[in-house]
Amino acid sequence: MEKRIVLWTVIGVLFVVALFLTFKATALSAGGSGKLDTTGWTENELMNYEMHGTVPARLGTTMASTGSSGGMVGGC
Repeated sequence: MEKRIVLWTVIGVLFVVALFLTFKATALSAGGSGKLDTTGWTENELMNYEMHGTVPARLGTTMASTGSSGGMVGGC
């Protein structure tokens, strides 16, 4: 009988944690548009971003400065 109580308690706690993480992930994804502000970019920079996913080095993004993934958005 005690094993059933412990089992249902664990299931309940896992369910509550899953709900919390689902709502947290939904709030994070809804918070931003997911797009970069491209105002002021040259035509060449826009083309490179649209075709290759590269972000201009002058923006000083952390990905480009660390050298990981070569500054590419997708990480290819």
